[in-house]
Amino acid sequence: KTVASPGRGILAMDESNATCGKRLASIGLENTEANRQAYRTLLVSAPGLGNYVSGAILFEETLYQSTTDGKKMVDVLVSQNIVPGIKVDK
Repeated sequence: KTVASPGRGILAMDESNATCGKRLASIGLENTEANRQAYRTLLVSAPGLGNYVSGAILFEETLYQSTTDGKKMVDVLVSQNIVPGIKVDK
């Protein structure tokens, strides 16, 4: 019921490390865990995200990753009433 909330969508942030690296390279950054963490922190901590997103598809690394200020990414999503899910295909 939460995932199918009217007016809210799904955030697909399940890029592999290689794909995330391409995004980082396009702005002159190295593909490091710290840079991927900062990028994902930016996504999950956007003000009001939960008003527009009801679910988020995560890459496996993100499931266990914390934000740059030490909060679990999953907890940040849940605190905004966003249901986290994980990409299971390889």
